[in-house]
Amino acid sequence: MTFMDLEDPRHAYMFGFLQADGHMHADTRQRGSLTVEISHRDIGLLQAFQELCPYNSTIRVRTRTTNFSENHRSAIWSVYAQEARDRLVELGLPYGKKSTRITPPRVPFSRRDYLRGIIDADGAVGFTAQQLPFVSLSTTSTAIATYLCHYTKLTLGIPKTTSRNVRDRAYNIMYMRENGAALADHLYYPGCLALERKRQAATEAAAWVRPAHMGPPRPRRSWTQLEDRILLDAPSLAQAAEQLGRSQSSCQVRRWRLRQGQLPLPR
Repeated sequence: MTFMDLEDPRHAYMFGFLQADGHMHADTRQRGSLTVEISHRDIGLLQAFQELCPYNSTIRVRTRTTNFSENHRSAIWSVYAQEARDRLVELGLPYGKKSTRITPPRVPFSRRDYLRGIIDADGAVGFTAQQLPFVSLSTTSTAIATYLCHYTKLTLGIPKTTSRNVRDRAYNIMYMRENGAALADHLYYPGCLALERKRQAATEAAAWVRPAHMGPPRPRRSWTQLEDRILLDAPSLAQAAEQLGRSQSSCQVRRWRLRQGQLPLPR
């Protein structure tokens, strides 16, 4: 079996998951390991990884105290083979701290399976407190955040822009309502490899239908260069919003992105 043939949907998913939630450790004399630690309830996923890996590996269970539980049970999958680690490094899984450095593979790969792996590890799928379906991702990698937005626009026609938040400099990307349902349905297709609890949540999210009491979705308005100039020249957000027929919050976000250089200034 070829290890990490990323055109194989299962391998593409596994690589995305490992990039987000795995850890590569290097030691002396070319020793080292790949480890993944997840909740014990998800141990079935590690068993699937073990079957896909042609190298010897181990799965162990441990119980420890965390911020959320005094008896948290987790499962840890470990691979020590040098060849396996070399292949992962070649594809884009570096040793050590990697959260800001990971990028989509530079070889042909199954895109939606790779993104599902990233989201299973570092994202969420389900319903908000208001019972609205969503798919979200939190990442500090500019390349991953940009790629997800680019992919959903090209594949599903869902436009999305993102920027780092101020608190922890992470990108928090969320698709809600029809967009969240469409993305959940696209990523978690029948028979795909995934965390079982997220697959179930995605199935429920994909089945969401806008209730009758909820108004229709508002069409998205693109910003023109003239509007950007009016926004920047306006003495206040309130005046800009009134002149442009937009909300103050929309104007505030747009102006901030223009001033931060995240968007090109109007000519």
